[in-house]
Formats: sequence, structure tokens, C-alpha cells
Amino acid sequence: MKKPILMATLALLILGCDNKKGAFIETVISQNDFPTSVSKLETLIKAQGLTHFETLDHSKNAKDVKMDLKPESVVVFGNPKMGTTLMKCNPSMGLELPLRILLTSNYDGVTTLTYTNPEYWSLKHNIKDANCLAILNKASIALATLAEKVAEK
Repeated sequence: MKKPILMATLALLILGCDNKKGAFIETVISQNDFPTSVSKLETLIKAQGLTHFETLDHSKNAKDVKMDLKPESVVVFGNPKMGTTLMKCNPSMGLELPLRILLTSNYDGVTTLTYTNPEYWSLKHNIKDANCLAILNKASIALATLAEKVAEK
């Protein structure tokens, strides 16, 4: 085994797979049930002056092909002005936009909201422009705040 692979393997064994440092997927547990969480997210998006593009109901789509899936939807939304600025920094940002929050409910009825932390995109898309980095930072804070508000009773 080559030394870098061996070192990476040892690091995983020591740290474990649950190491949250550097995790770019954020998850918030909602105090509300699934339908309430989805509705609350859509309402807050509109109240904040963001554009709600659509809500994809994965469980309905599964049912349409005669399969079962616990409640799962993706709410697609954004700010076209912000998004356009980011895509001018690097057109590949179009892969991440508009923003999305995944809502799921497990078999115990616990609903979660999951999203990608926008700060990750600076690495993934090699964003170095100070204005775009500031936008990504604001987007990260805004998504966290939005998810927390949806999760509140």
C-alpha cells in the first residue's frame, strides 16, 4: 500500500467516519412535522423576497412508479441577482443554483432539513473573487438562519 493511501486509511480509522470537521452538508432537525416544515419553508422564502421556483415531491414521484419512499421533498429557490453574480465569477456555479433544501421525514416522524453549505462552493468552483466569497458567506448564514426558523415550533 502506498504511503499516502496508508496515511489516509489510518486517519479514517483514528478519526472515524463521523468526523464533522470540514463537512459541507448541513442538517437541522425540525420541531414540526413534514407538511408543516415544507409549508413554513415555502412561506418564509416568499416573505424574504426570494423566488420560490418549485417544490419537488420525491415521495409522490416514487408513488407514481408504484414504489414507496418516506416523505421527501426538495424546495428550489433563490435570488437571481445573487446567482447571476456568482455565475459571472465562475459559470460552473450554475450547477449549484438555484438553492435547494431537502426535507425528509424518517419512520419515527422526525423531519430534517438538509442543504449544502455554500462556503463549500468556493473550493469546488475555485472562487477567489472577494465579492463572490462575501456572497457565499452571506448565503451560508442566510441558509442556516432560514433552516433554523423553519425548524422552530
